[in-house]
Amino acid sequence: MDLVVDANVLIKVYIPEKLSDRAGLLLSRIEKGEVSLVAPDLIYSEIGNTLWRKHILKELTASDVKEIMDEVVLFPLKVEPSRSLVQLAIDLGILCNIPVYDAMYLALAMVLETRLITADKKLVDVIRRTLFREYITWLGEINREV
Repeated sequence: MDLVVDANVLIKVYIPEKLSDRAGLLLSRIEKGEVSLVAPDLIYSEIGNTLWRKHILKELTASDVKEIMDEVVLFPLKVEPSRSLVQLAIDLGILCNIPVYDAMYLALAMVLETRLITADKKLVDVIRRTLFREYITWLGEINREV
C-alpha cells in the first residue's frame, strides 16, 4: 500500500521530536513491506528548509544538516513530479484555504487514491471539515487508521 508522506513526518525519522515514535512505527511498517511511501518532489526542499531553520536556531550543526540530508536522499521514497499536481493543488488550496505546498501532498494522495500522513494537526483539522477528509491521516493516529 502506498501512502503519501509529508515532510514533517519524514523529518521525525531523523530528528527526535514530538511524534517521532509514530514516525518510527511507520518506518518499521516500511521495513516489513506493509507500506511504501510516496511524496511530491518538493519534499526535499521542505526538509532542507526545516534543517536550515534548525541550524539557524542552533539546534543542528552544519555537519548534522549534511548528514541528515544525505540520509533523507537515500530514504526508500517514491518521488512524484510536482508539475502534474500543481493545478489540482491550487484548486485544493483555494477550496480548503490551505497553502499550495500543503495541498500538493493532498493532491498526490487524491491522484493515487490513498492517504496523506502528516504531523500537521491543524492541516488535518481543516481537511477533515471538507469533502476530502478520507485522504488525510494525522501521524498521531497512525496505529489506528493505517
